Amino acid sequence: MSTPEPASKTEGPIASGLAPALGAYLIWGFLPLYLVLVKSVPAFEFVGWRIVWTLPLCLVIVAWRRQFPEVLAALKSPRSLLALLASSVLIGINWFVYIWAIMAGEVYATSIGYYLNPLLNVLLGTLVLGETLSRRQWIAVAIAAIAVALLATGAETMTSLWISLSLGFSFGVYGLVRKQVAVGSLPGLTIESAILLPVAAGIAAWYAMSPQGSSFGQDWWTSALIVFSGVVTAVPLLLFAIAARRMDYSTLGFIQYLSPTIVFFLGLFVFHQPLAPAKLGSFVLIWVAVAIFVWDLWAKRRAASA
Repeated sequence: MSTPEPASKTEGPIASGLAPALGAYLIWGFLPLYLVLVKSVPAFEFVGWRIVWTLPLCLVIVAWRRQFPEVLAALKSPRSLLALLASSVLIGINWFVYIWAIMAGEVYATSIGYYLNPLLNVLLGTLVLGETLSRRQWIAVAIAAIAVALLATGAETMTSLWISLSLGFSFGVYGLVRKQVAVGSLPGLTIESAILLPVAAGIAAWYAMSPQGSSFGQDWWTSALIVFSGVVTAVPLLLFAIAARRMDYSTLGFIQYLSPTIVFFLGLFVFHQPLAPAKLGSFVLIWVAVAIFVWDLWAKRRAASA
């Protein structure tokens, strides 16, 4: 996932953005099924390969969308480059935690993390940007905090809580940093991937020189799946960028809960993970907080329309 681009109501009706929005969030939601296929690849190595194969595809898409002037403009701005350096580190951390968590069977923890993300964005906007929360938003944030506390007190280990908070905060701070830079999603991801490429190439080389060897090249199926990581990174982002320019942000905000909901049901019905009472209680509280948050967005949208 990545930061949304400003929506524009002049580039097409909401309906024209619904299909790409659903496409992006469906891909992100079903991503755990793909990650299970590459479970034999160490998570750290897989993140390295994901960056390596994302960059060339991003360059192709940027060329197709004629966005190289935007990329060059960002490269010429020291402020933009510094911000993208920070955001590249944050998205790298987010990718690693998510991939490691799915491969370790912590599917519910990743779902909670991305349910928390919009609520954390609201809180970060208040604490860092001086934005004002409505009463309903404060209630939603408070209920989410209770959910996190319940998860912490009921967890047998702190791993689930650590995963959820790491995903929520890393992506929340990532969005906050990207909000300060006037660079679109795809050009920004292209630059971030280029910044991370030396590290990613170093990780791939380190595994290649290790006794177990590189996962890439051992068999054609695993190698093809590793190459495909660039597709599952760049394609949903392209769909998201298209949707964000055709829909208003509040409408797109409702759809973003599709991904963690799919992940939750995958954990329950596909991976058959036990749902402990503490985790179930946390999910219920998160769903209540999300409902209040969405209700507040909808009420503001109706008021603005009126």
